[in-house]
Amino acid sequence: MPELSVTINGRNYTIGCEAGQEEHTSRLAEYIKVRVEELVESNGQIGDARLLLMASLLVSDELSDAYAELAAAQAGEGAPGKAAVTDTEQLADRMEQIAARAEAIADRLEAS
Repeated sequence: MPELSVTINGRNYTIGCEAGQEEHTSRLAEYIKVRVEELVESNGQIGDARLLLMASLLVSDELSDAYAELAAAQAGEGAPGKAAVTDTEQLADRMEQIAARAEAIADRLEAS
């Protein structure tokens, strides 16, 4: 099993992945790294565990939205308040909405 070294919040982690998945796993780790960096900027250093939990919640929220949109698109109907993504421009708009929503969640977490 291949192993990767990733750095998140200044800490090095060695993680295993399936053969051939090194690049994909590295991109996923980079995405988490960026999310954690955003949380550090808005919340400060509040501990690795809490930062990783908050990043996980943000990513889970994004994934939940993506699943809802996919289900709506497969059903041929829009979810309440959400349009099915049909082209690149709509996808870009939706990604901006998701980013804004993630920032709002981070703001709420910072306030708590």
